[in-house]
Amino acid sequence: MMNRWWKRGMAVLLTATALTSLTACVNQNQKELKKQESSADVQTDDTISLEIDDPQEKKAVETAKKKVQESGGDPKIIATSPAVAEICDKLELDLTGVCESSVSTIPKRYKDATTVGTAMSPDMEVVASLDPDWILSPISLQSDLQPKYEAIGTDWAFLNLRSVQGMYRSIQELGEIFDREEQAQKEVDKFTKFYKEYKKKSKDQEKPKVMILMGLPGSYVIATPNSYVGSLVELAGGENVYPDSDQEFLNVNTEDMKTKEPDIILRTAHALPDQVMEMFEKDFAENDIWQHFEAVKNKRVYDLSYGSFGMSANFKYQDALEELQGILYPESDVDKTETQEGI
Repeated sequence: MMNRWWKRGMAVLLTATALTSLTACVNQNQKELKKQESSADVQTDDTISLEIDDPQEKKAVETAKKKVQESGGDPKIIATSPAVAEICDKLELDLTGVCESSVSTIPKRYKDATTVGTAMSPDMEVVASLDPDWILSPISLQSDLQPKYEAIGTDWAFLNLRSVQGMYRSIQELGEIFDREEQAQKEVDKFTKFYKEYKKKSKDQEKPKVMILMGLPGSYVIATPNSYVGSLVELAGGENVYPDSDQEFLNVNTEDMKTKEPDIILRTAHALPDQVMEMFEKDFAENDIWQHFEAVKNKRVYDLSYGSFGMSANFKYQDALEELQGILYPESDVDKTETQEGI
């Protein structure tokens, strides 16, 4: 189960519809970096290998690296999301353009960079005017943004930020492409050290069954292990009751949810957290079926902190995993806080 999940979580840099779906290479005509599914090894002592060892994946990275080297000088790069900008900051990459955000802080390193609009909808006139060599974006926005990038004829890559491990694999690839291997390895080492120590806290404990509700104003969906919050739950040792979907989120009725009988129900927000949590409170109070869930009866329903559980992997994952530790394993030695108490 664990090894299968790690393999599923390792989609890296990306992607061209003109090429076969799992062949990693750079299309010199389209100027695109192809998506490659690869694996990470999980050892019995919870150490993790994120080495780029797939031959096709390595070829893609080497080709992109060669293009950067042959271009001469520092490439002009645009990061279109706060999470991507934070990764670039860790890698000590300069940016020509960054997104604007009202909920996330862009690293100070980029205070003089041109803003190019929001992550969801970058202003392509501004983007084109900057004449970028590379545009970096999260994979979750690929279907919307890829045609726009193709139209202005630039190189681009979409980063797998659907999981922490996917983020670090992308960091390694960016490090190699842009001559930042040392900075990338430093970040990977921090992750592997943290995770090895983290897993000791719940060693040999039984995995609780978890259902994750991702709320939007007026509705909610189920988060699978292919979503970022779902990947965090599995990193923390939880067993998602909807494990087998290829999608990030599912529309499921409460009757089907009841058949899964989760030990724990987690609630989180896609946006507007105050409105979403008010919606959850109202629905759980007025919809009688919730009172039949064992998790509700046992007061094991938890609202996750909005600041730590976003839509894309970021460096707040340690805070998120520590929060989950206290929820999934309340008998562990993790200090309990008011935010971890069930309703």
